[in-house]
Amino acid sequence: MEIYTQTYDSPIGDIYLTSDGQALTGIYYNRSEFEKKNPLLHQNKSDITLFLTVKRWLDAYFRGEQPEIDFPLAPQGTDFQAKVWEEIRKIPYGQTTTYGEIAQKIAKKMGKTTMSAQAVGGAVGSNPISIIIPCHRVIGKTGSVTGYGGGIERKLKLFALEKVQESAYFVPENVKEARSFVNYE
Repeated sequence: MEIYTQTYDSPIGDIYLTSDGQALTGIYYNRSEFEKKNPLLHQNKSDITLFLTVKRWLDAYFRGEQPEIDFPLAPQGTDFQAKVWEEIRKIPYGQTTTYGEIAQKIAKKMGKTTMSAQAVGGAVGSNPISIIIPCHRVIGKTGSVTGYGGGIERKLKLFALEKVQESAYFVPENVKEARSFVNYE
């Protein structure tokens, strides 16, 4: 299977889009992460209609709009990861939820009494379609802004764009430490 790529120049830096030719398979913030997760042949292809549609969606999103996702997504992962990503897609624009809240919802769907928030955190961190599957809207139990594949600074910029209430979260005192700060509970 060939993987097609396209770069999108966003207000928060270059974003690398991937597609199998039919659906969006990834949105990555840095090239090395993209290449690590997509070791197959890459072909930069700007004439794929899907990329034009995704770029229009991203343009609208970065203008502060709430565009409808009207194109196919095909994130690759385990069944558990897919369940977590499905829950993430339900987080409303401009709002946040915690790893623990997602864990409770998934546990209920699976007929379990509990689910590990850390396991949910791992699935959130494996989300290959950032922004559109809005993993930036997931925060720690206490409201702490936890790690984000694009970096804490990008997460905060996305919060600002979506006008997330600042009272809903906090940034640990040392932003440099915040990059590795993880409190999934």
